[in-house]
Amino acid sequence: MQMFGALRHRNFRLFIVGQFISLCGTWMNIVALGWLVLGLTNSPFQVGLVTTLTAVPVLALTLYGGVVADRVDRHRLVTRLQSLMFVTALVLATLTVTHRITIGWVMALAVLSGTLSAFEIPARQSFFVDMVGKDDLFTAIAINSSVFNVSRILGPVFAGLVLAAAGAALCFFTDAASYLAVITSLLMMRFPEGPPRSARSGRPAAGELLEGVRYMRDTPLPRMLATLSMIFSIFGFSFVAMLPVFARNTLHTGSAGYGALMSAVGVGAGSGAIVAAAFGHRLDRIRLVVPAGVVFALSLGLTALAPSLGWALVGMVFTGCAWVFNAIFTNTLLQAHAPDHLRGRVMGFYSFIAVGLAPLGALEMGWVAEQWSARTAYGSAGLICLVAGLIALRGARFQEQGPQSAPVIAAG
Repeated sequence: MQMFGALRHRNFRLFIVGQFISLCGTWMNIVALGWLVLGLTNSPFQVGLVTTLTAVPVLALTLYGGVVADRVDRHRLVTRLQSLMFVTALVLATLTVTHRITIGWVMALAVLSGTLSAFEIPARQSFFVDMVGKDDLFTAIAINSSVFNVSRILGPVFAGLVLAAAGAALCFFTDAASYLAVITSLLMMRFPEGPPRSARSGRPAAGELLEGVRYMRDTPLPRMLATLSMIFSIFGFSFVAMLPVFARNTLHTGSAGYGALMSAVGVGAGSGAIVAAAFGHRLDRIRLVVPAGVVFALSLGLTALAPSLGWALVGMVFTGCAWVFNAIFTNTLLQAHAPDHLRGRVMGFYSFIAVGLAPLGALEMGWVAEQWSARTAYGSAGLICLVAGLIALRGARFQEQGPQSAPVIAAG
């Protein structure tokens, strides 16, 4: 079946197994870290600040990370960066179990983790085409998104149980161990030998970076996708970072309830990814991107009004589904339309938006939650995203009547 086409490739099968194990550990880390920071500081603002510190290096370096991804062997680059991430996770776990962890250490490790991510994310995103080729690129992205969101369900469940039974340190050790799975899968891959990418270009890095920026600025479809993603990343997608505050201060629940909320996001996101994998190749994907954003905004705004944990869980399912539906089609359209020699830079630009800018919204959400409430933070974010989505929806409908709309929608 077309939806499983990427699984024909041995390298991708190895990657997806290792990635699934590693991502479960990553989500355990995210849940435990938010709870740890809240316990260390009792400050919603500091919870958002730690997330922001992870994003600052991504914001500063990920565009250059895309240039590097287009120049070097992406397989080797991803392997080395994953190995360094393993070391970072192990340090966090060791400091926590020895009771030497402080908010200063958490912030320093957040900056280091963000620096590694600035190079790893665009390299890994553009690495898909090396594993499966262009024909199976969409199914590779869809399957990876499905695995990502299944891990989003399982990871918080495990984290909630481990947090309640053994504390944050064991979550961090599990995350460190999970990196070994993806590193092993990368080492087992085999690729045909080829000339180093660095030998294919003698141009300065700044010139190559500007070439990617000009492509995103001057090409209509990527420009529209990037603009909408930028607004949503700054004002909406940081809602996950505020979940521990929403769980404890608004819904008055403990770590188990927090884990349940994270899992609800994963249930919705996993469902959206499966639908995208099953039916995405039959649909005009550009027509789904903006409506998914509108549904996301509505769901987030309604979740802010949830009177109980049960209703909040329902809201998070719909929020997660619309969120991932918007993200997976944005990612696929950008990669499908990008020229081969620019794919790393396009993914660097997208990572700059989706990863680098989102935690700035977490900082803003944290400030709003501390000054007023988490309900206010979620409600205002939903309203801003709703206005942006409706404006984009009107613009997209107008463009469909233009002479260039049909080829753009049919492509990818």
